[in-house]
Amino acid sequence: MTPARKTAPKTSVAAPTAPAARTAARRKTTPARWTDGVEGEPHPLATDPRGDRAPLGAHVSIAGGMPQAALRAREIGASAVQVFTKQANRWLEREIDTDEATAWRSAFAESAVRWSCAHDSYLINLASPDPELRTRSIASFRAELRRCHALGLDALVSHPGNFMDERASGLARNVDGIIEALEAEPGQTQLLMELTAGQGTVLGGTLEEMAALLEALPPTLASRVGVCLDTAHVWAAGYDLREDYDALWTRFDDTIGLRRLGCLHLNDSKAALGSHLDRHELIGEGTIGIEPFRRIMTDARLAHVPRIIETPKGDEPAATDARMLTLLRGLATP
Repeated sequence: MTPARKTAPKTSVAAPTAPAARTAARRKTTPARWTDGVEGEPHPLATDPRGDRAPLGAHVSIAGGMPQAALRAREIGASAVQVFTKQANRWLEREIDTDEATAWRSAFAESAVRWSCAHDSYLINLASPDPELRTRSIASFRAELRRCHALGLDALVSHPGNFMDERASGLARNVDGIIEALEAEPGQTQLLMELTAGQGTVLGGTLEEMAALLEALPPTLASRVGVCLDTAHVWAAGYDLREDYDALWTRFDDTIGLRRLGCLHLNDSKAALGSHLDRHELIGEGTIGIEPFRRIMTDARLAHVPRIIETPKGDEPAATDARMLTLLRGLATP
């Protein structure tokens, strides 16, 4: 996942509209807020998440403590949520104690959120040929699984590693690392391996390579591992969501199986098709454009797959996330 960055405005792929006109239009269509007895008010741009057929939400901050994610999810109108369970760019690990787990569960108990996941650390590389880095990565990955189990999260999203030397060897190391960690850390959280943009020596940039990784796992662990598909990643990897939308899903089903699709990351892209660049953009304002997201939101094959946005947050994270989720709900409405 690409961390949200403060970026200069980009020209939308949709029909150009002056910024002032866009702002005025959003004010005119501000949805009414809802009441569900939870502390805190939704952002004025947020829409009611209780009617979502599939859980829909965003990656939100845990600043101030893990339970704060529940309030941020409510603020943007989310029925799903993704978090980091620690600082993603540091090796420092931590454990979740009983009090923190109880506070997390209590915070979400009365919310509209019905599906939650974590994204693991950016530093983890189970495919590394460096023995020290790989050992450290496995330990960090195991700690991530323990935190997810303690919090009762539905899923942990993880990128395949960077092989750095030889692809087949790297894939084998990645598989071995996953097996070692899952066998050492039993629990209910499902591991979702995320398809990547295929940049450099990063694994997981093709459906076939992801299928090979999954097929190498022993049958005893197969039910604990699925796939997360990021629209920006597969676009950059060369899968044309605009012109060959149905072909992508047919190929996914034939190669991996739609039954193994555990989560969708819905992100537009700043990068060109097949560029192998992982650059997220606001939905409808990048090179993918709005129509593929409309199709995803109305696709019966994907009707119950949880979906998370990781789009840039800008200067007003809650407003931006609420606007993106409201846009997606609008695309799902006939």
